[in-house]
Amino acid sequence: MLIRKIDTFPLFYRLPKPYGDANGMKTYRTCYLIRITTDTGVEGWGECIDWLPTLHKGFKERIIPFLIGKRVADRNTIVWTLKKWHSRSSAAVSMALTEILAKIGNVSVCDLWGGKFREKVPVYASFQSYSEERHWQKASLSGIEQVINQGFNKIKVKIGGKSISEDQQHIVMVQNLLQGKIDLALDANQSYDAIAVLRWQSLLDTWDNLLWFEEPLEMMRISEYVSLRNRLSIPLAGGENIRKVADFLPLLSQHALDFLTPDPLHESGIDGYRETLGLARSFGIRVTPHSYDGALSRLYAILAHACVEPWGKMASDSIEPVEWDAMDNPFTNLFPIYPSNSEITLPSGSGIGLEIDLELLAFHQWDGSSYG
Repeated sequence: MLIRKIDTFPLFYRLPKPYGDANGMKTYRTCYLIRITTDTGVEGWGECIDWLPTLHKGFKERIIPFLIGKRVADRNTIVWTLKKWHSRSSAAVSMALTEILAKIGNVSVCDLWGGKFREKVPVYASFQSYSEERHWQKASLSGIEQVINQGFNKIKVKIGGKSISEDQQHIVMVQNLLQGKIDLALDANQSYDAIAVLRWQSLLDTWDNLLWFEEPLEMMRISEYVSLRNRLSIPLAGGENIRKVADFLPLLSQHALDFLTPDPLHESGIDGYRETLGLARSFGIRVTPHSYDGALSRLYAILAHACVEPWGKMASDSIEPVEWDAMDNPFTNLFPIYPSNSEITLPSGSGIGLEIDLELLAFHQWDGSSYG
């Protein structure tokens, strides 16, 4: 079976109200979807993310010409070649070819991977806590209250984009709202040094509903992560921007983290992403996927998590949560799957088990104009 056609779908959405994290304010959301069709008419969808003008040019001029005529069964060699050119494009191609292979066998992606341990996967609501509103803290609380009313029992909020005192004031307000009934993760997006992190210690010690402290430092500072892990009561998490499976090894071998946070969009291929999940389990480390930037990649993270063995024996189905974007993002609706009581029930059927919303896809097509 050969690759006959590749369609590309660059998507763009201008945010009516910007929001952001410690890396700055976002004024738009983008994603890039591809559809690979075989010579027998079988289709598979993939997703990646990057600056749309260069990503689109790369697909049209290099990646698509390379793919046409290749055997679907040669997925490994195809992805291996693409990741040397552009690792994020290889993520999209690997997703699409994975779905095609599952459809050929009339099985689900999970069955293709060897079967699943569970029919439901927990998710947590992920927030970009900063806005341009004068009372940004109150705006943040309003969003959190909405997802609590929707049934979420775990959330993640951002710190590191304001002064420590202002961020701490915000988190105290959040905790007063949660009343210890909702679990909370904090994400600093690598914005602190060790001294700044320790200014949080006394406050963190007062709460028992904390899930983890995500990327307080630059990820290369492994020895400092080890030191903080020995001093802080809250678990440490990180790794969303790591591209290669082997690059997680220093963090794992030196026991620098309690949670890995790999992202299927950032690693070179969905198989490489799944290798990271298995590597974490081999080291006895928990793994909670970063899946903020795309609906399809999040679905793949959920499917992969359904196939991950439980992290411990304390419960027969103990599994960590997957990130769910709780912000204004219409691309969340591209695939009809939504949380109920902070869980996702896996779709049935062959491939990914869901059909994409083609009308929504067409509505948000990027027009090729510059943006920033």
